[in-house]
Amino acid sequence: MLIRHTATLAAMLLLGTAPFAQAADKPTDPQIAHIAYTAGVIDVEAAKLAIGKSKNKDVVDFANDMVRDHEAVNLQALDLVKKLKVTPEDNATSQALSKAAADERAKLAKLEGAAFDKAYVDNEVAYHKQVNGALETLLIPSASNAELKSLLETGLKIFQGHEQHAEHVAGMLK
Repeated sequence: MLIRHTATLAAMLLLGTAPFAQAADKPTDPQIAHIAYTAGVIDVEAAKLAIGKSKNKDVVDFANDMVRDHEAVNLQALDLVKKLKVTPEDNATSQALSKAAADERAKLAKLEGAAFDKAYVDNEVAYHKQVNGALETLLIPSASNAELKSLLETGLKIFQGHEQHAEHVAGMLK
């Protein structure tokens, strides 16, 4: 299910089995920008699915927050790469995240009602843990540009709040 694949991706990122995550293969700023942007797009797509499917006010409110916040951070990221004249570089991690997310969105789309709500929110908890861990241990330390590093640090603070919010909503669904 969603959590299993998200946990696998998290383990890949955090344990260094993703193609770029080895110490010798520290991601470049253009790769980091692409990974971070991709992660935001993935969460927006999942949230839009939840907005369309869920009848639970708490789940829909949470999903609306995810769309608002991740679109805002991604807009800041796009503005920064334009300012720096950097082209985000597609990479194996971005591609793996996108493929796994598309596969899981398809599975999630087949669920209804409380089963959907629980699966969506549980995935949001796991996904934010994954993204926050990758930001803390890999992306922020690997960023060379101070402005990119600052944007990632700001994003981390926001996404830590998302993780806590998702845990709260998950607790309400039990």
